[in-house]
Amino acid sequence: MSTEASALQVVVFVLDGQRYAFPLATVQQVLPMVAPAPLPEAPPIALGVINLHGLIVPMLDIRRRLGLPPREYGPADRLVVARSSRRLLAIPVDEALGVTEVMMDSIVPPETIFPGIGRVAGVAPLADGLLFIHDLDSFLSLDEEQGLTSALEAQQG
Repeated sequence: MSTEASALQVVVFVLDGQRYAFPLATVQQVLPMVAPAPLPEAPPIALGVINLHGLIVPMLDIRRRLGLPPREYGPADRLVVARSSRRLLAIPVDEALGVTEVMMDSIVPPETIFPGIGRVAGVAPLADGLLFIHDLDSFLSLDEEQGLTSALEAQQG
């Protein structure tokens, strides 16, 4: 019988000096930043769309969702392309730090730290700070999801 605790592999990224992560299983790739094309009638969280090998992928403003100040992205920034349960999404980040393992038994449920925080699947204490692990499925409200679907369908139609 194994005594090893299970670990969660996550892709770590930085926004305004704070580390965040998505579960590795949801991340498809990390790319250099590209300028999005406009997506008329999309919800405000959508920055536009990108063409990823022939797929039209919405780019979401994670900074807005997390209450961080907006900023212009440049060539040194990165795009994390990840899949929610509904669609592929491109998330601009300041820096991608790579993949790391977090022990499952060290991940603290977010409601025990910040009741009502939402959008965070867990918080992992690290030697030099906290890592906020995000749940992509909670990034879009139902109205935003429907608005994004309508805007994408209108663009393709």
